[in-house]
Amino acid sequence: MLEHTIHRRGLIAGAAAAPLFGRRARAEDTDTVRIGVLTDAAGPYADSGGPGSVVAARMAAADFGGTVLGKKIEIMLGDTQNKPDLASSVARQWYDTGHVDAITDLPVTPVAAAVLQVAREKQRTVMITASAVSEFTSKLCAPISTHWADDTNALTTTTAKEVVAQGGKSWFFLTVDFTFGKALETAATAVIERNAGKVLGSAYFPIGNSDFSSQLVQAQASGAQVIGLAAVGNDQVNAIKQAAEFGLTKEHKQRLASFLVYITDIHSLGLQTTQGLLLTSSFYWDQNEKSRVFSRHFNATRNAMPTRNQASIYTATLHFLKAMAQAGTRDALAVNKAMRALPVDYHGHPGTVRADGRVMYYLTLYRVKSPAQSNAAWDYYTPVSNIGAVEAFLPMNPACAG
Repeated sequence: MLEHTIHRRGLIAGAAAAPLFGRRARAEDTDTVRIGVLTDAAGPYADSGGPGSVVAARMAAADFGGTVLGKKIEIMLGDTQNKPDLASSVARQWYDTGHVDAITDLPVTPVAAAVLQVAREKQRTVMITASAVSEFTSKLCAPISTHWADDTNALTTTTAKEVVAQGGKSWFFLTVDFTFGKALETAATAVIERNAGKVLGSAYFPIGNSDFSSQLVQAQASGAQVIGLAAVGNDQVNAIKQAAEFGLTKEHKQRLASFLVYITDIHSLGLQTTQGLLLTSSFYWDQNEKSRVFSRHFNATRNAMPTRNQASIYTATLHFLKAMAQAGTRDALAVNKAMRALPVDYHGHPGTVRADGRVMYYLTLYRVKSPAQSNAAWDYYTPVSNIGAVEAFLPMNPACAG
């Protein structure tokens, strides 16, 4: 059984990858199937992915049995530092000389897009579980790519619609200045306007921003009823903290609405700050007995419950290995064809992989509990309603059907 802890040998970053591969990697190619977790190992998205992503992938490999096609399974960690050029360099080196069969995780859109381009060139598998823009299947579909993340369309459709229905008609956005943030804002704006709401403006900030005072002043001055946070990870956590300190929700009676929220964000902020927040997610550790078994095993290693990204990495890795066994080959096109044919078990929720690589499953709208409603550590969410896959995700682009 593979161990579920990270070791230094698996930490790859740019040029540092070279000494770990080369002759030894090529000699072992016949008896090792390698899956690379390419993530933000220590930056603003490390809690939602990072080392926990490797734990999830190694759990999947171990639960599969540790071997596939008679070959041992190795899970590796690479740090993108949220830089597309570094991510594509590591991916190229992994595919070329590290003989990596598949790459997964990939937070932030530019990183995922860069690695997807390399995967296309090399005709090797990529499984995107973190970056959320819907364009990965609506425009950038590839026969070697699958998209496992709750995408921007799914995340915004239900949350924005529900907030508007509750009276939050006017909005102002605080948006991370990346493709992902702008895509999230655009998707939410479409939902808001479609439901007779109005967006009064937006303020942008760079990834890793530490001071949101300027953006919060603009949000306050807008007079919007709702401040939409088109952000993720530490950026979102810091924005929510500073909004509370600024008195935005109490003194100015404006409401915060978040879309891409991870359970680690709620844990960091506390229920006193986040109670009542509506969010959409495909995974919650307490959703059923199967998810509880997985999450408690994960928690025993990480001392934290898994995020939906980490849960997706477990499912994607396990599904990839099942498909490889089904295909009887390591050929990426054959394995991805098998991935599209096999049913997906998403922690007790049924799913499928569409021809364009979009993984289809239902999502749930949750409300964050108040401190009084929570009965134990990590007991944070109350389910409100389920959203079917067809409603949540965009229809398939016919050009991606073949």
